[in-house]
Amino acid sequence: MNEMSEEERLFRNLRDAGCDESTIKRYLQFQKEGKRQEQLRILSMHRLSLLDQVHVSQHMIDCLDYLVYEMKKENK
Repeated sequence: MNEMSEEERLFRNLRDAGCDESTIKRYLQFQKEGKRQEQLRILSMHRLSLLDQVHVSQHMIDCLDYLVYEMKKENK
């Protein structure tokens, strides 16, 4: 059976979470060095970045919703 190693699973999970190559390499290096706090810091920073993107996207959706609302209001 072709099972992935722990490092391969970790790499894939980080990639799927949107981490870039350099972030993944730093994370894995900290893992080898046993620097758990640094790993947590990397994950927290990436999470904040993703959350910022969500907020920006939500603002764009709100703008579109407002335009649709105004257009529908004009048609009545």
